Amino acid sequence: MVQRLSVEEFLAKSKGKTIIDVRSPKEFLHAHIPNAISLPLFSDEERAEVGTAYKQKGREEAMLIGLKHYGVNMQRIISGIKENGNPKELYVHCWRGGMRSGVVSWMLDLFGYKVFTLEKGYKSFRHFVLAQFEKKYPLQILGGRTGSAKTLVLIELQKKNQQVIDLEGKANHKGSAFGALGEAPPPSQEQFENFLALELLNCDSAKPIWLEDESQRIGWVNIPNNMWAQMREAKVFYLDVPFEERLEYIVENYGVFDVEHLKDATNRISQKLGGLNTKLTLQFLDEKNFTEAFRILLHYYDKFYDRATDKREVSSVQKIGCEEISPEKNAQKILETVL
Repeated sequence: MVQRLSVEEFLAKSKGKTIIDVRSPKEFLHAHIPNAISLPLFSDEERAEVGTAYKQKGREEAMLIGLKHYGVNMQRIISGIKENGNPKELYVHCWRGGMRSGVVSWMLDLFGYKVFTLEKGYKSFRHFVLAQFEKKYPLQILGGRTGSAKTLVLIELQKKNQQVIDLEGKANHKGSAFGALGEAPPPSQEQFENFLALELLNCDSAKPIWLEDESQRIGWVNIPNNMWAQMREAKVFYLDVPFEERLEYIVENYGVFDVEHLKDATNRISQKLGGLNTKLTLQFLDEKNFTEAFRILLHYYDKFYDRATDKREVSSVQKIGCEEISPEKNAQKILETVL
């Protein structure tokens, strides 16, 4: 017998289990519950066909067209389940918890699977996601100028049993004009929010949650307003790493990219960088003199970051002297400062 679950029950019970999204491929590609797999009842074209029939000829005609596709598509769904390990416990949802998830779940139940459906569908999940950003969280911010290896320090903090959310990792962007280099395509804003909400849900709200100091916009996505406001009010633990150490780190990590891509990124900030600095940076890049090219860029980003830091309350910023780029040592220094 198919069981209907609230969104809270659905997320709790489905951890580590198989979530099946039966919405169309286009809907899934735009955004979905993290870790769900796409096994659509209708293709994008079939969904459009059913929708058009419903608007023009009514519900009965739409259902007849849906039935025409149902048998073959159910075979494909069951094959897809088998290809994904053939789990006997399945968590199924569509957009509103209506007919699509209903008919798929009914057939899967007949095939002997234990099936749970999401009451009110993905729409209820989205309401749940947005509600997470209205809650208060014990945030602690890891700050520091560009090239301080903050992401690597976050990884070390996580190894030391600290709660960490990697915003740049979820955004597939490192947060500057050069931040998309070497990254996967960015998620939609909706998908970024889905990722972030479930990360917050999985955190213990009685313990600190570490985030990297970011602008509200990271590449193509934005940190939700209420979350961003909390980040701006939170304590900042600022890694104070010498310029030359950071420059060496930047050259090592960004000097590997195609020169034309580096030039494109430089041109995107040319107005703020200034005509002379842009010209010199492009010249150094053509010469593959990455040290001098990134020296100019790093000075620019330092000024940009310092202006943002200066807008914070002085008492909210705790500077931590770091002689070198050593994520493990610097993570330990942070914990010693916090404790």
